Amino acid sequence: MITRLADAGEEALQKLGELPGGKSMLKAMGDVRSRLDDVTAKLRKLDPLERRVSAIEKRLDALQKPVATRTRKAASTARKTATRAKRSSGSS
Repeated sequence: MITRLADAGEEALQKLGELPGGKSMLKAMGDVRSRLDDVTAKLRKLDPLERRVSAIEKRLDALQKPVATRTRKAASTARKTATRAKRSSGSS
């Protein structure tokens, strides 16, 4: 079955080559194929680079995050707790 399909494809290409302008069309199709192969190869080379850049961006974001500081509410609560602890230990 596959052999018959391949033979039919070859016959179709031969018939296209015999048509007026067919040879130039086949040549253009061949050129497009080679250019597409080149572009595909270049894109494969970019994939690892994109992964590296993504990892570097994540590391940079982690470094640029501000250091977590206590908020006013947390600081106020801490002061109140410390004051209460002093009062309860001092009155005993």
